[in-house]
Amino acid sequence: MATDAKILVAGATGLLGGQIAASLLDRSAGVKALVRPGISAEKKAALSALEARGLTLVEGDITDGVDKLAGALAGVETVVSAVQGGPEVIVDGQENLLRAAEKAGVSRIVPSDFAIDIFKLDYTDNFMIDMRKKAAERLAGSPVSVLSVLNGAFMEVMITFMQIVDFEKNTFSHWGDPDQPMDLTSVKDTAAFTAAAVLDPALAGGAVRFAGEVVSMRQFHAAVERATGRTLEFVTLGTGAELRAEIERQAKETQNPFDYVALQYQWGMVTGKAKFDALDNDRYPEIIPTSVEEFVRRNAPGA
Repeated sequence: MATDAKILVAGATGLLGGQIAASLLDRSAGVKALVRPGISAEKKAALSALEARGLTLVEGDITDGVDKLAGALAGVETVVSAVQGGPEVIVDGQENLLRAAEKAGVSRIVPSDFAIDIFKLDYTDNFMIDMRKKAAERLAGSPVSVLSVLNGAFMEVMITFMQIVDFEKNTFSHWGDPDQPMDLTSVKDTAAFTAAAVLDPALAGGAVRFAGEVVSMRQFHAAVERATGRTLEFVTLGTGAELRAEIERQAKETQNPFDYVALQYQWGMVTGKAKFDALDNDRYPEIIPTSVEEFVRRNAPGA
């Protein structure tokens, strides 16, 4: 069974947050999950298996008043935020969580970064990264240490959301330099690395960077073909500069930045601007991450 709860996970009903809680429990950590009042029966049921392993549920919302939220953080040493949403969650909500952590005497917070290198990108490069950069500015200077965990791009989004692989048309479409290395990690491995970092006594604040595998678009294409046994036409859509122009064109034509955010992520990756300079995988040699090929073999539609 887990020890007394010393880590609180916000966003534990989400895919990444739930996996982080599970990975922490795997390491015999004491874990609380912050859940909103009135949580749906479906989401509560999803946490039941973790409760059986020692997870403690505590009601609260990161938009609550600081005093109320601080009560939910009593006895917590580290807060891990895996929340998702707009600026009211990522920026204002996480700042609120930090202020509550200060009041409750929490020593460290892990913000919901979990992305390509947010510290190398500039404002306007990616509107979702912009929120995380602004949150980092709000969290800076606090007596609560801030530890950012970065994982590159999730393998899950690379074969779905990014619209790179089309199994119906048998195409693999990319922008930019096909040989530019990219950092890719599965959600499960991101959670495992996060749990290891959170429980690492040598890590207080700063940033750690992990990758399940570093591959180029050309290597990614080959891995998908090997995993699925299918031949996918390798389609070059344009240069990195042309991709930036396409993003700007779409930005002028739509009021919804989600229409082109996948392209913004690709731009940061295929230009190398958001590439990790070094990896911290060697800190935790017990974690053997899943390769791109193995991930696709297990998860790709029709694989």
